[in-house]
Amino acid sequence: MSNYLWQSDRPYNAYSNYMRRYYGERIQKLSIDAGFSCPNRDGKLSTGGCTFCSNEAFNPSYCRNFPSITEQISEGIKFHQWRYKKVHKYLAYFQAYSNTYAPIEVMKERYEEALACEGICGLVIGTRPDCVDEEKLSYLEELSKKYHIVIEFGIESCYDETLKAINRGHDFACTKKAIEDCKKHGLKVGGHIIFGLPMETREQMLNEAEILSSLPLDTVKFHQLQILKGTLMEKDYLANPEKYTFFTFDEYKDFIISFLENLNPNFVIERFVSEVPPRYNASNNWGALRNESIVEEIEKEMIKRNTYQGINYKG
Repeated sequence: MSNYLWQSDRPYNAYSNYMRRYYGERIQKLSIDAGFSCPNRDGKLSTGGCTFCSNEAFNPSYCRNFPSITEQISEGIKFHQWRYKKVHKYLAYFQAYSNTYAPIEVMKERYEEALACEGICGLVIGTRPDCVDEEKLSYLEELSKKYHIVIEFGIESCYDETLKAINRGHDFACTKKAIEDCKKHGLKVGGHIIFGLPMETREQMLNEAEILSSLPLDTVKFHQLQILKGTLMEKDYLANPEKYTFFTFDEYKDFIISFLENLNPNFVIERFVSEVPPRYNASNNWGALRNESIVEEIEKEMIKRNTYQGINYKG
């Protein structure tokens, strides 16, 4: 097994282990829809949004049914307590849309409402790389002196051609700068990336391990491409199915293991796949396989191969 600083009996730097190292216990995220918008939807950049985007598919019901942040947190705690009975600390996960896309006064009001709730020990703020600036990062730096603060960027792809094709509205240089600016302020930074976007080859996707490894990221989330109902990508998929090829689960398992072998071993892995309710999925969802089973299969295969995250990392 590896000799990296995240030493454990698991073959990758798992998020659950990472949080236990720092807090000595499990910390649960609570998704929040705080009413932020997105420059790719309100007309500043575009009105269509990213072609793959469907926030509704990922928003828990308690986000949609309760208007205030305080109410969402209260209902979120109730929602998770039946499964995680020993959890006492929570991170408010500002997940829907771009959660730094607002004047600083609005951000402060909404973040501080969440931090005032009992049990909340920090924030995870999902946003776009083109929605942060010096004023906002300075404010978040101050918050990070008292709370666990993470900025999560939708990276999606490291290739400008792909970013243009999915109507992302910025290039990879913008992503790189935003991540580096966050680190200058001492902030924890996470990134999402999607595997299987149209026009990208498996070799290109595998090469992203080296590109991402050069960035000062703390955590990463991997998503296999899913076509979600009601999105612009669904319309394109129905009109041009030849543009899209999907991983089978066995193919994805092999791919993600190869990707991890080349990835910076200090990156914390939060997720291997995305999972949405079947009613939102317009493409193959690997049948009845659930996230827990997928993680278990990947981990078992890595142990079987006697491999681990970063074994081929050259940084």
